Amino acid sequence: MLAFSAGVICFAGAFAYSPKVPKKVTVNGVSVGGMTRAEAARAVRKVTEDYLKDKTLKIVAGSTEYKFAYPEIYYKDDVYSVLKNAQSGKSYKAETRCYLCGMEEIASWICLNESSSAVEPYAKFSSYGVPFEYFEGNDGREPDRAKLIEDTANSLNGGFEDVVLKFKTVNRKTTLESVKQKTRLLSSFTTKFDGGNLNRASNIRLAASKINGCVLTSGKTLSFNNIVGARVKERGFLSAKIIENGEFTEGVGGGVCQVSTTLYNAALLSGLEIEEYHPHSLAVSYVPPSRDAMVSGKACDLKIKNTGETPVYIRAHTTNGSVTFDIYGKSDGAVYSLDSSVTGNIPAEEETTDDPAKERAGKDGVLSEGYLKITRGGTTKSVRIRKDKYLPVKKRVYTEIEAQG
Repeated sequence: MLAFSAGVICFAGAFAYSPKVPKKVTVNGVSVGGMTRAEAARAVRKVTEDYLKDKTLKIVAGSTEYKFAYPEIYYKDDVYSVLKNAQSGKSYKAETRCYLCGMEEIASWICLNESSSAVEPYAKFSSYGVPFEYFEGNDGREPDRAKLIEDTANSLNGGFEDVVLKFKTVNRKTTLESVKQKTRLLSSFTTKFDGGNLNRASNIRLAASKINGCVLTSGKTLSFNNIVGARVKERGFLSAKIIENGEFTEGVGGGVCQVSTTLYNAALLSGLEIEEYHPHSLAVSYVPPSRDAMVSGKACDLKIKNTGETPVYIRAHTTNGSVTFDIYGKSDGAVYSLDSSVTGNIPAEEETTDDPAKERAGKDGVLSEGYLKITRGGTTKSVRIRKDKYLPVKKRVYTEIEAQG
């Protein structure tokens, strides 16, 4: 199409001028003499592209392979600069650099896929059977991203050798032995009961089972009442002897206090802190005086705090005549023992009854103190932790009342 302007004829869309390459010039082995520079560049680049179409880049990362081919693999060259300065009858070598398109992003993606964090050794706690199963963990690996980029460039501009991803080891920070040190048996305490008293034995087993498997993390407090819950028939608790108003009487949940008492002693022997406890109004038979821990409703609870830096693991198990608590964790370096001392008696009063079924021997009351002995570094100190008063049980003597006539 012709366009006219100011008396000058212009050809719209005229071809851009491209100088010709001098005769007898070769570039990268391709004869380009007499061609325009654009034609010569295309001819030289066709050889490069045909070469790349037959090539595959393989990046090997362990058992995984990442493969790339043309046109993901591309190139840059200085062909035009060579052609511009070419002289007749000479051969030239254009510099060609191959690259992987988006290499930075690809390297990041591969490294993300192939990296793995170290898995620290750990222990799995179980409520039954062997208390802990130990696992070694494993070191992690961190791909060397900079080396991957460097090796890929060298391969593409060399012989397309496989690129093997290099890794740096991410070492575990802890050892299995340190895990075992945090899961040692700190204490074990057992009390006995009459397995033939079926209701009481059932209550003990039920309450102990609710505590079994508890894990008390650092700084946390265990509430016996919160874990065991209300002692009511709807939750499986049965009627058995309890202490109420200074008397032994029937009540739902009898025997649960033996569970709390057993846990209390185990906690003291393991170095845990007792935040709350309550003595019974009467002395009990399954532990010495000043060693009991009564729980009742919401008002009287047993609360135990873990003041250490690592978790504490609690297991409970019962037999036909005993309940035991085992507490595991990291020792604070001390050895604990318990002692109690009776400091006085409260004589039991005597009363009469005309009902032979209500006759009983009675029992003196007790004044007592409880002590925690702490041995650390060869030195033992005894700390009084409580002072208690247990009421007497009145003696009842049957007296037959003579008939009036």
